[in-house]
Amino acid sequence: MNKKKKPFLGMPAPLGYVPGLGRGATGFTTRSDIGPARDANDPVDDRHAPPGKRTVGDQMKKNQAADDDDEDLNDTNYDEFNGYAGSLFSSGPYEKDDEEADAIYAALDKRMDERRKERREQREKEEIEKYRMERPKIQQQFSDLKRKLAEVTEEEWLSIPEVGDARNKRQRNPRYEKLTPVPDSFFAKHLQTGENHTSVDPRQTQFGGLNTPYPGGLNTPYPGGMTPGLMTPGTGELDMRKIGQARNTLMDMRLSQVSDSVSGQTVVDPKGYLTDLNSMIPTHGGDINDIKKARLLLKSVRETNPHHPPAWIASARLEEVTGKLQVARNLIMKGTEMCPKSEDVWLEAARLQPGDTAKAVVAQAVRHLPQSVRIYIRAAELETDIRAKKRVLRKALEHVPNSVRLWKAAVELEEPEDARIMLSRAVECCPTSVELWLALARLETYENARKVLNKARENIPTDRHIWITAAKLEEANGNTQMVEKIIDRAITSLRANGVEINREQWIQDAEECDRAGSVATCQAVMRAVIGIGIEEEDRKHTWMEDADSCVAHNALECARAIYAYALQVFPSKKSVWLRAAYFEKNHGTRESLEALLQRAVAHCPKAEVLWLMGAKSKWLAGDVPAARSILALAFQANPNSEEIWLAAVKLESENNEYERARRLLAKARSSAPTARVFMKSVKLEWVLGNITAAQELCEEALRHYEGFPKLWMMKGQIEEQEELMEKARDAYNQGLKKCPHSTPLWLLLSRLEEKIGQLTRARAILEKSRLKNPKNPGLWLESVRLEYRAGLKNIANTLMAKALQECPNSGILWSEAIFLEARPQRKTKSVDALKKCEHDPHVLLAVAKLFWSERKITKAREWFHRTVKIDSDLGDAWAFFYKFELQHGTEQEEVRKRCENAEPRHGELWCAVSKDIANWQRKIGEILMLVAGRIKNAF
Repeated sequence: MNKKKKPFLGMPAPLGYVPGLGRGATGFTTRSDIGPARDANDPVDDRHAPPGKRTVGDQMKKNQAADDDDEDLNDTNYDEFNGYAGSLFSSGPYEKDDEEADAIYAALDKRMDERRKERREQREKEEIEKYRMERPKIQQQFSDLKRKLAEVTEEEWLSIPEVGDARNKRQRNPRYEKLTPVPDSFFAKHLQTGENHTSVDPRQTQFGGLNTPYPGGLNTPYPGGMTPGLMTPGTGELDMRKIGQARNTLMDMRLSQVSDSVSGQTVVDPKGYLTDLNSMIPTHGGDINDIKKARLLLKSVRETNPHHPPAWIASARLEEVTGKLQVARNLIMKGTEMCPKSEDVWLEAARLQPGDTAKAVVAQAVRHLPQSVRIYIRAAELETDIRAKKRVLRKALEHVPNSVRLWKAAVELEEPEDARIMLSRAVECCPTSVELWLALARLETYENARKVLNKARENIPTDRHIWITAAKLEEANGNTQMVEKIIDRAITSLRANGVEINREQWIQDAEECDRAGSVATCQAVMRAVIGIGIEEEDRKHTWMEDADSCVAHNALECARAIYAYALQVFPSKKSVWLRAAYFEKNHGTRESLEALLQRAVAHCPKAEVLWLMGAKSKWLAGDVPAARSILALAFQANPNSEEIWLAAVKLESENNEYERARRLLAKARSSAPTARVFMKSVKLEWVLGNITAAQELCEEALRHYEGFPKLWMMKGQIEEQEELMEKARDAYNQGLKKCPHSTPLWLLLSRLEEKIGQLTRARAILEKSRLKNPKNPGLWLESVRLEYRAGLKNIANTLMAKALQECPNSGILWSEAIFLEARPQRKTKSVDALKKCEHDPHVLLAVAKLFWSERKITKAREWFHRTVKIDSDLGDAWAFFYKFELQHGTEQEEVRKRCENAEPRHGELWCAVSKDIANWQRKIGEILMLVAGRIKNAF
């Protein structure tokens, strides 16, 4: 049967097989083949159809949607301009030409989109910003309140009541459950109490049952007996003891698991083990269980490896910490027996033992370790008598003659003469110790010290300190010409012996020489090593940094040596001469500064600033003729130099030589006419009271330099001083036609109108000025102050908001905005100001004033220091600082001196006083006191 069975029967039909097709039996389709008509909700034949296709209705909708995709060419779907709504050729074949056309159109669309992209993104960004401004997030609206949350303490936070807490009092204030550990005696007592009820009374078994105490009771049918379930396995004490035994057994098992029973040696890392144990050792009075655990583990370590010194030391220290000093001593002595060659164990034993016993322990230690330096040092420390200490150390040196530490300890106890003898022996025993050689050289005479240092160089040819000490020795004995030779020879010798010359180390040695007073050695070292290891193009930059570093380390001679060397290499560099001059001005004497400036102008005769510094130095010293001669030489080197002309005029006017000053200015106007020369000429006549001459000079100057705004300002101010308001207004208006971008001119005109009561006109002038000079913080500030002075605080606040939008990084606006706020909001505003202008001196000054107003004296002083450090040219900061110190401190003189050295020139209040005609001859210190006197504490 199996042989006749066809092999393909039972196998699946091949793909695409249609029964009967090969023999032409295709037949026809009837209703019985396709099935009966179906309802829309009938399920389809496919049992695994996806959702949306599981009913006959879903399939029909899909087919209908596919038919609707065909083009609708009805007249109702036609538009005269756009044509048919759909694509006319969507049903046609998609050929290569169509693909190319689509690619071209896509490229065009992309190109057009890129052209509009930046504009579109900018518009979207502006729309988002506008939306955010109109509808800020809740987070932004409460940002200032959130900042104040940083000041809320934990107690205040916890004391805030919960809103809407409807629970009762017991739920709101739950009482924490108190758990008290029950002692073992409690369990033992109750277990013993329970044993009284484990047997039946004999009287009850006499009648074969239990007698009920009530009449008419029933006798129980069961005889009484021992209840087997009530007997405990033992008393409570037995149970507690078994628990303890089980715990000890478990610990023993764990400890035995980590030991090697074959070799008898531990397989635990003893150092790591003891490190863990140290963290477990509690202080005295700690948890007793932790102490017991640590003690047990240490005992295991000692038994496992008894020749491991740290185990004995840790065990002794544990007992010492827990107050069992005698046990600690016994343990450490046992440790010395087990580890007689361990220095640390003997030293620990000596530490734990009392005085005499400690000496005996150390003596025993010396017998076991005769070469141990630390034990000898400990033995010397235990002795109280100097002679006994010397005896111990000399005995030690007999056994260990090559120990530098022992020699140093022994020498320190001796008198200078004995010390010198000992050191001569020490350098024989320890010829490689630089410290011993140098110490011996210090104690010897000059000639012997030279011999000692020569021997030291022979024994240690690679150490630079010996050479530097030799140079210092020569300098100390007046032999300065040898210093340079010694240092040069040192560099050559060290290089010959293969020593790398480390420039940083040598500079540090030079700074140490400077601090020790060895100036010639310091300068020689600097000259020798300053150029080592530096590329030629980096020399100037590196040397200037080195000089600044030396100044920061207070090594002034080192810095002076660097500048001197740099000036030899770069004799025509004006910047190097200037830095050297400023260094001498700040840290040197007047004579050293003048000597340097004389050399400077010889090498750089065209550097006007160097001539002027020299002349000013002479003038400040009171030597006016010398200052005049310097300026005369400067004229020869720089003919027709405006700076030198004006310096000569200032010199004469400050010394009340007004006629000489006039002649100089007249000569300058004829030979080197500039706007500044004319301005100084006008000012000189103005301050001397010659108003007519000043006006004539001003008119002459304006004919030549009508674009110089300071001349128009002076003309208007002179007219204003003479109470000629109309002429002053005309002068300012004419000046603004020529100089529309001059902020001070706009301010002067506005203040003039405000002064004569024309507030509306002043406001209009400021608005016009802001249109011509956008993003000008000075004009915005004046507008805000104008409204504030007029009492219109709301308008002032509105203007300030606009000003900060236009000039968001203006420190002078932020500083004013802080004090426009009410007191509670000032701190928040100051935080915002510091975020925008972190290093602006006006903002820092405003914060200092804020702390001053809150009477936080220390913080205010700190911020004042920060302000004058970041901008020493701001006179207002110095004035406020001086006023603050007058009221709350004692450093007002120091502030005044620092201000005089800084010579500030700017600041609103400062300029109002310093540029006043009445104060034209006042010094910096006098101006400082005048400005401080005008400051009121109403901020």
